[in-house]
Amino acid sequence: QVQLVESGGGLVQAGGSLRLSCAASGCTFSSYAMGWFRQAPGKEREFVAAISRSGGITYYADSVKGRFSISRDNAKNTGFLQMNSLKPEDTAVYYCAVDGASGSIIRRGISFYDYWGQGTQVTISS
Repeated sequence: QVQLVESGGGLVQAGGSLRLSCAASGCTFSSYAMGWFRQAPGKEREFVAAISRSGGITYYADSVKGRFSISRDNAKNTGFLQMNSLKPEDTAVYYCAVDGASGSIIRRGISFYDYWGQGTQVTISS
């Protein structure tokens, strides 16, 4: 059974940084593209970033481009989201998910992702 466990969330001031981790088990992590999503209170879950199986291709939402960086370590079955220059509007529960798309395809649509973690809270104070 595929399990994804996020960690690294917390409370930081605006302008600060956090690094989220997503530990995968029960699967061959390198067989999946990986994405990060977030959901703020009262809002729909939204795409943040995605990375291809090999890590060679990345894609970001416009709202985080230039501030966030997605990466992965397939040898350790772990993905990461480095978040810099955080803003209060980045406050949300952050989820990692994996997509069994073939090749180097990465996608932003929530419905494409097969497995999800439980989420980690990120709170940015102004």
